[in-house]
Amino acid sequence: MATLCPVILSGGSGTRLWPLSRELHPKQFIPFCEDTLFGKTLERVAGLLNSTQPLVVCNEQHRFFASGIVLEKGVTATILLEPMPRNTAPAIALAALAAMDDGKDPVLLILPSDHSIAPHKAFADAVAVALHGAESGKLVTFGIPPTKPETGYGYIRRGEALAWGGNQVARFVEKPDLATAEAMLQDGGYAWNSGIFLFKASIFLAELARFAPEMEKQVRLVWESRKCDGAFIRFAEDLFAGIPSESIDYAVMEKTDKAVEVDLTARWNDLGSWSAFYEEADCDNSGNAVVGDVILRNVKDSYVHSSHRLVAAMDVENVAVVETADAVLVMHRDATQGVKELLAQLKKEGRTETSTHLTVYRPWGNYQTLAQSEQFQVKRIVVNPGGVLSLQYHHHRAEHWIVVRGTARITNGDNTFLLSEDESTYIPLGVVHRMENPGVLPLELIEVQSGSYLGEDDIVRLEDSYGRA
Repeated sequence: MATLCPVILSGGSGTRLWPLSRELHPKQFIPFCEDTLFGKTLERVAGLLNSTQPLVVCNEQHRFFASGIVLEKGVTATILLEPMPRNTAPAIALAALAAMDDGKDPVLLILPSDHSIAPHKAFADAVAVALHGAESGKLVTFGIPPTKPETGYGYIRRGEALAWGGNQVARFVEKPDLATAEAMLQDGGYAWNSGIFLFKASIFLAELARFAPEMEKQVRLVWESRKCDGAFIRFAEDLFAGIPSESIDYAVMEKTDKAVEVDLTARWNDLGSWSAFYEEADCDNSGNAVVGDVILRNVKDSYVHSSHRLVAAMDVENVAVVETADAVLVMHRDATQGVKELLAQLKKEGRTETSTHLTVYRPWGNYQTLAQSEQFQVKRIVVNPGGVLSLQYHHHRAEHWIVVRGTARITNGDNTFLLSEDESTYIPLGVVHRMENPGVLPLELIEVQSGSYLGEDDIVRLEDSYGRA
């Protein structure tokens, strides 16, 4: 049996799931149901037979989310860091080169990190069937038997049935309008395009060189620029920027004569919208799905999600209401594309709610903005046990730290000392400083900033334990 190398693609931003999903904390890393979609994907591949440690491709800004969940799951993974998004074809090509770096030619199982698939056995069974195609040099795509006339997915037209259990791909179909989707559902010969693939690394690279030679050439140049940093592999940003941005469907799958399809008959959802989350949820007798502190009165067929406070709704139906600490979205439940348009408007207006939450996660812990004005800002900082902030100074602000729980080791200028609960220190503008948690429990502080400019880019790092510039 061929060696199977899972490749988890985690570069998406989940814009249609705003305000919960944001650019710097996208949906695959958010614990929706006591676990993350990324974590569930790691679990899904852990039980596959003859499988090697996974390769993860993710945005450099998300590297500590990915590495933290990998550590939490107790697995080992190599993480390829993209300085900027370049779509799925280049990401898969870099993973193929990484998988072949030791002279082997494994079968790659390409998985988006934001899908819901159950049960695991049905998924494993489909992979076992698809291996027959991959080992014979085919590029296998997994199709989902459609259950409704869905306009948000691409489709695969199944061709001739193959003896080992798959089908030739007759053609790929773009996201259809409703009438076309209804006709395809009635026809019965179409499957949703899941975005999951299985093929030998060398076969994919050969087909990429055949149909997208400039991309393949640039990806190889980028691969030669790689630098290893623990579990991370980094690439030269200027070379990476030169890679054409294109999906695997456009670059290879729609052009190759090696494309075959295997049905994945598990319950599958790409969880790309609030409507998709509604479909996955358990509903009450009125057809409502609720998360968090929610009270409903005369509400039907709605999805209501509270993250921080009571959400009350009455006399509405077919709506989605999503509350976070700094934003509330109210929309028709099926208006999924409108969220992207709304987000584009917010970006144009320079709203920070598009990219970050009030709670911002860092490799050492997190911070939450409690209050801010033109010349002051108050934050609650939580430092994980063993966590350490960078040795740094600021050009435009001074800081006052008050420990409210735990013990902090503080560097303040030339002095290093411990602070316990109810103790504080003042750090003047321009003074080099650092904070770390030497204890076994989380350290909690209140930070008061004051100065002429309070942006996060006013940080000059002199040393950093996490490889940040």
